[in-house]
Amino acid sequence: MDDNFLQYASYVIRDRAIPEIEDGLKPVQRRILYSLNQNDDGRFIKVANIVGYTMQFHPHGDASIGDALVALVNRGYLIEGQGNFGNIHTGDPAAAARYIECRLTDLAATQLFNNDLTDFIPTYDGRKKEPVVLPAKLPLLLMLGAEGIAVGLSTRILPHNFGELLKAQIAILQKKPFTLLPDFLQGGLIDARDYDEGRGKVRLRAVIDQKDEATLVVRELPFGVTTESLINSIEDAAKKGKLKTKAIRDYTAGQVEIEVALPNDTDIPKAIQALYAFTQCEISSSLRPIVIRDQRPVEMSVHDMLRHNTRRLLQLLRKELQIERKKIDEALQTASLVRLFIVHRIYKRIEECNTAADVKQAILDGLAPFRDQLRRDIVKADLDMLLGIPIRRISLYDINKSRKEEDDLLADFAAVEKSLTDVTAYTIKYLKNLYRDYADLFPRRTREAQFDAIEMRELTAKELPIVLDRERGYLGYDDVDGDPVFRCSSYDKLILVWDDCSYRVIPPPEKLFVDKNLIYAAIYDRDRVMTLVYTANQITHLKRFTFGGIIQNKDYFCAPKAENPKALFFADNQPATLYVKYGPRKGQQIHQQEFEPTKVAIRTPKTRGIQMTTKRVTSIATQKPRNWDTKAGPKGALLH
Repeated sequence: MDDNFLQYASYVIRDRAIPEIEDGLKPVQRRILYSLNQNDDGRFIKVANIVGYTMQFHPHGDASIGDALVALVNRGYLIEGQGNFGNIHTGDPAAAARYIECRLTDLAATQLFNNDLTDFIPTYDGRKKEPVVLPAKLPLLLMLGAEGIAVGLSTRILPHNFGELLKAQIAILQKKPFTLLPDFLQGGLIDARDYDEGRGKVRLRAVIDQKDEATLVVRELPFGVTTESLINSIEDAAKKGKLKTKAIRDYTAGQVEIEVALPNDTDIPKAIQALYAFTQCEISSSLRPIVIRDQRPVEMSVHDMLRHNTRRLLQLLRKELQIERKKIDEALQTASLVRLFIVHRIYKRIEECNTAADVKQAILDGLAPFRDQLRRDIVKADLDMLLGIPIRRISLYDINKSRKEEDDLLADFAAVEKSLTDVTAYTIKYLKNLYRDYADLFPRRTREAQFDAIEMRELTAKELPIVLDRERGYLGYDDVDGDPVFRCSSYDKLILVWDDCSYRVIPPPEKLFVDKNLIYAAIYDRDRVMTLVYTANQITHLKRFTFGGIIQNKDYFCAPKAENPKALFFADNQPATLYVKYGPRKGQQIHQQEFEPTKVAIRTPKTRGIQMTTKRVTSIATQKPRNWDTKAGPKGALLH
């Protein structure tokens, strides 16, 4: 079990879900592109045929191949489609594979393939050969982006702009600083302050215009959001009371156009903020740039990926130049041999030879005086080539044309040699040519912006009416009888206090039984100063405190629980004076007193507080009662 699971996990990570850093492709993408290259004749090919051909290399069925091919077509860089390949704005699927056609773009055909630089391995059934990686000269991983879930890990890399990637590669080669930001076909806005070179997160927003005094129009969508999912999120927000709408109309065709009709008295800026806060008009995307490097999954920043791709481009171009130099050298050798063989009539010598060995020796003897005009020693393949020259070519041989061809080859050889002396400069020139030829085809669509923080509590401050039914002991915003005691946001937390000095923090409830001894309910504010008078063991205490941090739905006490406290007064304001009246008792001379709570220091809920009196308290008021005797009794003293 352990061995099999480990093999399965390794297979999913390396051969299905996670892209390879070398060419930036997952196996299914690489096999699709290779299949298109193998069948490329410049014309469109039915997608069904390419899917079938790719199945010779990819063992996972036609559905995964077709979906990956459609995604590559919709990216626009590598495969050109003809027919209905779906709609990235609406999420509509592509037509069946038998009805649509595709072919490689010129960019893919010229930049992804070179058999001289490609290592091949047997396919899954051993019948064919497939490339290990493609010798791609483009930073495909950052052009296309990648997303995949493997066993125990996942990857999420956002796509970037083609022209900006080429400029960044030039900056790397010139040892200059550079920055990269994602770019999406859907356009939209991006706040990349926390992008952290692809390891952090980004916030994405739709582009919203105001059509008239009561209509907003969504013009561009965030990456990964479709018109259907956006409309569903707006309808859901409206049902929950977070946003008021009259109608939603979708006119999307080639471009996104979703009209949101609002009530006539709507505050438009606040409505736009609500769309961003409560619908898919704004989304946040966390990133994890995992790639396969040296057969292992590793996490790399976007900048490190591009540096790796740039080093690989340098190596590929150097190998191509070396191969080209060797081909030109061989062409010069061939041209020189042919010229010497014909001009000096060496072919006449073989007329008197009786054996094949004599023929070859006669040619070697005839060319021996001209060794200094050749690029290398003569080998068997050279002799076979000379013997294969047809008589017609010999009779029509043009010495001037031949010398011009050799001069052209020498010029090409010198150019290649010069490029090999400074491959970095050659690579920069190569990238600049790519930028000139293709960058205009892929303009930046996503605009950078810094989004202001949205105070969701302010947008929904009066969303929920909290009602307290004291007769039945219920609190909530749904199916509770009575008038609202206050309104709050669904993002708020409520603090509830009972007369036994217990308290609890909860989210706004639909309907909660709180009993009839609830003495305080309000929006929780950890720094609000509370005033409490309670009695315990026949002693009355006064305290001021703040609740501070509280775990939600956990019971706490703001007086010593073991002493069975009873709250006599509780308030969230800071009264200057408390007017306290005492119950009659034999021999008691003081029946009322004034206390000044502001003189009590603010502590935590766990403190006992200051002793007020041992007399039995009958009433506490913050305003002087009508029957208050202004001449009777001294001011209350607080015993520390």
